[in-house]
This record gives sequence, structure tokens and C-alpha cells, in this order.
Amino acid sequence: MSNPPTSSPNQAEGAADAAATQTDRSAKTRQLLGMKGAAGGETSIWKIRLQLMKPITWIPLIWGVLCGAASSGRFTWTLENVLIAAACMLLSGPILVGYTQTLNDFYDREIDAINEPYRPIPSGIISIPQVITQILVLLVAGIGLAYALDVWAGHEFPTITAIALGGSFLAYIYSAPPLKLKKNGWLGNYALGASYIALPWWTGHALFGDLNPTIMILTLFYSLAGLGIAVVNDFKSVEGDRQLGLQSLPVMFGITTAAWICVMMIDVFQAGIAAYLVSIHQNLYAVILVLLIIPQITFQDMYFLRNPLENDVKYQASAQPFLVFGMLFTAIALGRAFV
Repeated sequence: MSNPPTSSPNQAEGAADAAATQTDRSAKTRQLLGMKGAAGGETSIWKIRLQLMKPITWIPLIWGVLCGAASSGRFTWTLENVLIAAACMLLSGPILVGYTQTLNDFYDREIDAINEPYRPIPSGIISIPQVITQILVLLVAGIGLAYALDVWAGHEFPTITAIALGGSFLAYIYSAPPLKLKKNGWLGNYALGASYIALPWWTGHALFGDLNPTIMILTLFYSLAGLGIAVVNDFKSVEGDRQLGLQSLPVMFGITTAAWICVMMIDVFQAGIAAYLVSIHQNLYAVILVLLIIPQITFQDMYFLRNPLENDVKYQASAQPFLVFGMLFTAIALGRAFV
């Protein structure tokens, strides 16, 4: 009987090298996208600039524009509308979120030196003047594109430009002293939640319809669920926040209590939106929204509540798709109800 084949030392070394290469590629991809668990070593200035803009954070804003277009009740699938919607997504996502994230990294460079020393600024792979130039270019480009969208929409009052200016100012006071809203776990996370839900929703709605107080109030209410989502990101930086005196919810209340506050905010305010949909006779969409909340609760129990420090990314990846689809179904219901 022949002996079973065995791996040679060279084969074992080759497999180990391949695994190490794959791990390195994964870490560099996470670094470029602005995700947790990254690695440094990037040398291309354009990739470094992109890394500062954290592309992974663009997705909710792009989705928010889509929700706004749906809630307007006036979006139609023509080539012109698709291109204009894409321009609006470019404004809300890559340009103004890129501005916000670069600005935040600039003012958070001391915290990042503790929590994420591989980030471009604390690692020294990009200079401060280069960072400031990027902030200004993105801001000017965003305001210019917002005004162009107002012109296309025929607005007498430049609604989209006003939203862009307001959002840019909010991003500044969120990150910069003396206000630095992120120092307060409640104010900072609500500002973040509103920036990711209400502001892009308003922009998409205003582009194709008439932005009204009802939509504004409902999306600000929905942003309280976004506050819970924002808290998830605080668990990765507890140590640095504590050292520098930032009052995030995990620092103020401890890990376990903050995790419960987080999931309750996410679930309760979505349920409140479902109740509102029932009140305007959009019962089918209310049921759909409730059915989308149930798997979120399941993943909260499976991952987040058991170990928020280790499972924050896994939880977001598994649960947030249900949140964003709930937003879209809500937007469709509002478009049907008010147009």
C-alpha cells in the first residue's frame, strides 16, 4: 500500500506566502475604503486622498438621495432623470461626505494617533497643507454642483444649495472646536444620523419634488434611528475617546448599557415610523417595515449585544441592509400618500 502524499516544505511555504498576500490585500482594501481592521503602507497620493474620504461611508448618502427621489412621487425613469439623480448622488456621497470625512480626520488626528495610527494623517504619509487643500476643493465643488442642480430643478430659492451649505456647516461644528459636537455622545451622534438620513433625503426630494415640513420632520425623526447606527461606530474608539475626554455613549454609560441604548434607538424609532405609515393608511408598507425590523433584532442579539467591541462590523454588515431597505419602502409609501 502506498503512503498518502505529503506536502513538501516548499509547498507549505508557498501556501503560507499566498495566505499572507491575501491577508495583506484584504487589509489594504479595508484601508482604502476606510474600514476597521486596515493596514498602512499605501504610497499613491490619489489612493491616500481617496482613503481620507472613506468610500465605505458614501453608500448611506447615495441611498438617502434615492429615498428622497422616491418620496417625491415625481421621479420617472428617463435618461435625464437618471443622470441628474446620479449627479445628486455624487454631490451627497463622494463630494460632501468626502469633505466631511477629510475634515473629521484633520481634527481627529490626535485621537487617530491612538485608535487608528495607520490613518493617513497620523502616519505622516500626507501633509497637513495637502489635507487642507483637499477639504477646500471638495467643499467648493460640492456647493457648485448643488447650485447647478438647483438651476436644473428651476428652484426660485436654491434649496439644494442651502442644504449643502447647512450640511457642510454641520460637518464643521461636528468635528472642529470650540463646539465639536462629537464630544457629546447625544448631540454628535444625532448630527451624524441626520447627516446620513435626513439631509440626503431632503436633497433627493427637493430635486424632483417640493420639500415640505412633513418630509423634513419625518426624516429628522427617522434620524433618531440613525443616531443608534452612529453609536455603533463609537465602540471601536473607546480607549482614545476616554483618554481625550470625548463623551461618547460607551464612555459615558459603559459598553453594555451603550449597546442596549444603541439597539433600542434603532428599533424603537423605526417602529414609530411604521406606526405613522398605518396612520396615513399605508398599511402594506408598515407591515413590510416591521418585517424588516425583525431580522435586525435577531442580529442584534446574535452579534452586537453579546460583544459590541468584536462584532460591530459583522453586525453592521448583517443588519444594516434591512434598515436601508426599510427606508426605501417608507419613502415609496410617502410618495404614494402625498402625491
